[in-house]
Amino acid sequence: MSTSTVQTACNRDCPDACEIIATLTNGRITRLRGSSRHPITQGFLCHRTSRFLDRQYSPERLNEPLWRHRNDFRPISWDEALDRIAERMLRIREESGPAALMHYRCGGSMGIMKHVTDWFFHRFGPVTVKSGDICSGAGEYAQTTDFGKCDSNDFFDLRNSRTIVLWGKNVFVSSVHLIPLLREAKQAGCRLILIDPVRHQTAQICTQYLQPQAGTDAAIACGMARWIIDHGKLAANVADFCDHWVEYQELVHSKTVEEWARMADLAPDELTQLAKAYAEGPSAIIVGWGLQRRRFGATSVRAIDALGAVSGNMGISGGGVSYYFQRRGAFDFSFATNTKAPPRQIPEPLLGRGLINANDPPIRMVWITAANPVAMLPESSLVDKALRTRELTVVVDSFLTDTARAADVVLPTTTFLEESDLLGAYGHHWLADMQPVTKPPTGVLSDYEITQQLAQRLGLGTEFSDSVEIWKERLLQRVAAYGVSTETLKQAATRNPLSANVIFAGNKFATPSGKANLISRLPAGIFDAPPTLRLAAFSTNAAQCSQWQSHEQQGPATATVHPQVVPGANSGDLAEISSAVGVLTVILNLDETQRPDVVLMDKGGWHHKARSANALVPAETTDHGECAVYYDTPITIRRIKPTSDSQSTVERHDDL
Repeated sequence: MSTSTVQTACNRDCPDACEIIATLTNGRITRLRGSSRHPITQGFLCHRTSRFLDRQYSPERLNEPLWRHRNDFRPISWDEALDRIAERMLRIREESGPAALMHYRCGGSMGIMKHVTDWFFHRFGPVTVKSGDICSGAGEYAQTTDFGKCDSNDFFDLRNSRTIVLWGKNVFVSSVHLIPLLREAKQAGCRLILIDPVRHQTAQICTQYLQPQAGTDAAIACGMARWIIDHGKLAANVADFCDHWVEYQELVHSKTVEEWARMADLAPDELTQLAKAYAEGPSAIIVGWGLQRRRFGATSVRAIDALGAVSGNMGISGGGVSYYFQRRGAFDFSFATNTKAPPRQIPEPLLGRGLINANDPPIRMVWITAANPVAMLPESSLVDKALRTRELTVVVDSFLTDTARAADVVLPTTTFLEESDLLGAYGHHWLADMQPVTKPPTGVLSDYEITQQLAQRLGLGTEFSDSVEIWKERLLQRVAAYGVSTETLKQAATRNPLSANVIFAGNKFATPSGKANLISRLPAGIFDAPPTLRLAAFSTNAAQCSQWQSHEQQGPATATVHPQVVPGANSGDLAEISSAVGVLTVILNLDETQRPDVVLMDKGGWHHKARSANALVPAETTDHGECAVYYDTPITIRRIKPTSDSQSTVERHDDL
């Protein structure tokens, strides 16, 4: 028996970007564990990646291209598939122009080499692409508007905080490698405070937990700022480094602390104690991504940003408002500069409607990379219909996902254990080199190999003939002067040398004025009476987005509610959730710790199994940043008679 190990990294959509040690026995991967040398990974992996080998060796993996024939797929050779696709691409471009083709890529892989596929489609076109970001667009807009860029203090700078506020952040699901650092900080005397409408495991490690009404984050931030101003806890010379200071004061003084608290459904004393703790800095805020996936998501983050600035907690060690880390900041994309703008952009949350309504020219072909939009975008049924009604939809994936089922062509691709790539992270500043642990199954190609073979057929072969290793060295040119290369990344965990330990030190911001840009007003309607009940589908430890095992997607999905939501119901009963765009049958799970105005589901349920919460979510964008409004869906729920042979069902309320 021969045993060996290979070092690589995880490129899935997670902030931690873990360094992985893979063990092979007789050529087969038998174990994945976290690298103990890596300061973030610290020798352990999340549950999702620890069990990735179930997916790696799943019998449901695709190993040959598929071409739709009527209502089914038939195997086809790579040459024939790519020949047909190339012929169609050339014909569509000739007849309708490149805007009639769309390339859609999302975060199914965070590997930097995926940008080369983007570049290929730009060189062929440029073609139609998406705008905005379903996951983080509103928050990124907010921080770029307020501070000039969206980045964070060093991961370990939290050791210098006296108070850490986890604002809508469940670290046990979304940032598990932050947990040891938070526990260390707490043991050293740091206060850990959680603000979240949803009670979850993170509350157990915190010294204070507030459970406000969802969507009232701006009220909380303004109430805290009101208390800080009234009690003289402001940053020194705040007017010197903050634009719109006078207008901001007028905003926070438009209501009392008690009034701001009531708007958030908090007791005034809760908000006062929170403000006092935060004022005893240095204090850091870690902003979760969920709170900006609401209608006024950008406004919420902007209000939190302003609180951080006026309280003196920006530009100092132990402070900051951390929403995102610049995961692409180390990489050189100069090969894609001085290019034409895309001829058309479709807001990502509105993809289904955008594809259907596009004209002059209509979108005739869609190519989908690293994404499962039918499962992951709002209005799943509409996205499904939009893809099925294109002249040609090509999906590159390892499995027959919801989106692949809507395609005309499915091209089987590699997993992260079979790829060479580079990684940044959006939860810290460390860089990683990915090396293939094993060869892909026969008949499976990487995204870049597919790009290369298609480029040869489209007259772009020379531009995409370089090996992945050459591309990686090219992408590392920005940090090469600091001694960073693929070889050094293999030898030691490496922090991005371009990233500051303390961002905006000395209150010098990246805005045009060099000052923090304070929010000066709140939009009308932000605190209007909310619907009685709202739906929210959150990440889970069980699966990465929609990457479930098929046996986990059988029967109705589970919906967690407070017992008051469905009077007389018991856990295990069947219920029907209705929204403006769909109906879904679910199994109830009663939880008295949750607020009675939310219904909670797991993110990423499969649409073709009638388990997708997104089938109930109308497609709309946030106030700014073109993020998806996932958590403001008004719903009703009613108990239905349980039967042993009930099937989960979903239907549309319209004919779109």
